[in-house]
Amino acid sequence: MHRQGGAALIVGLIMLVLITLAVTAGFTLSNTNLKSVGNMQNRNEAVAAANRAIEIVASSLLLPGVDGSPSLAVPLGTQSRVDINNDGTDDYIVEIAPPTCVRATKSTDTGGGTAGPGGIGGNSSTSGSGLNALPDQYNTVWDISTSVTHAASGTVTAVRQGVRALLTKEQFEALCS
Repeated sequence: MHRQGGAALIVGLIMLVLITLAVTAGFTLSNTNLKSVGNMQNRNEAVAAANRAIEIVASSLLLPGVDGSPSLAVPLGTQSRVDINNDGTDDYIVEIAPPTCVRATKSTDTGGGTAGPGGIGGNSSTSGSGLNALPDQYNTVWDISTSVTHAASGTVTAVRQGVRALLTKEQFEALCS
């Protein structure tokens, strides 16, 4: 009987070691999953900060000049700071490269005439509205690149987006030539 008591003790110790290993593996796996989720959250926040900056740059392509005429200046590269959790400190620093005009085509309606604002045709007018007097319009595609740096960790996320803008002939000649 005494020999069985020693064997039970050894089997019990082996079981304790196996249970300890299983619990340790569980903690390790859960910690890895937590890090993955945290990394995805940081990446999504960085992309959101970049999209905010891209929207500002894209809208500045169509801002009128000081005198009310269409702007003829390409937006410059800028830096934007974003406090994503509203705690008073900047969480992300967004570096925005100057946008580049990638492609431009003359805008036409389905009848082959030029299209005005909102796609209004300007080839001929039977209603006498004078749409054929609309200025030439150009569909332009702009490439806007950003680099987002997380202030606390220093990790960098690059975001690139294409933006379409309808420009006048003067804007096209000044910005895309």
